[in-house]
Amino acid sequence: MRTDESYMSLALELAREAAKLGEVPVGAVAVWDGEIVGTGFNRRETGKNALAHAELEAIDAACRKLGGWRLHRCDLYVTLEPCPMCAGAIVNARIRRVVFGARDPKAGCFGSVSDFAALPFNHRPEVVGGVLAEACAAELSAFFQRLRSCR
Repeated sequence: MRTDESYMSLALELAREAAKLGEVPVGAVAVWDGEIVGTGFNRRETGKNALAHAELEAIDAACRKLGGWRLHRCDLYVTLEPCPMCAGAIVNARIRRVVFGARDPKAGCFGSVSDFAALPFNHRPEVVGGVLAEACAAELSAFFQRLRSCR
């Protein structure tokens, strides 16, 4: 049986793929009862699309694979605390559990700036933060350091 750390390690691998493309390194893995049903990483720059966040890619892939939008038995692993758009998608997709790595003090919506799981929506996912947080934060820091040094 896989652990939260092993799924987050997969999300980190996806984040590294994003970084290779010049994207902010965020990766996401959707897991339905232990089976990976969707993955994604940021593609906003390469796709020229504000909606191309890692979480939305993973949720979209899971919906396509499972043939429906209700992901009530799905856990989502993401290297960075989800933003408001992604938190809304998580709530609307009925994601059972959100596991994230690094906190996002600028846009995080599962405890940092806001907490969508505490609001009176019709669905409240379980939220676990801080899984492999140091590795996830280090990936983001290294990316932004490289970006600043190229300017």
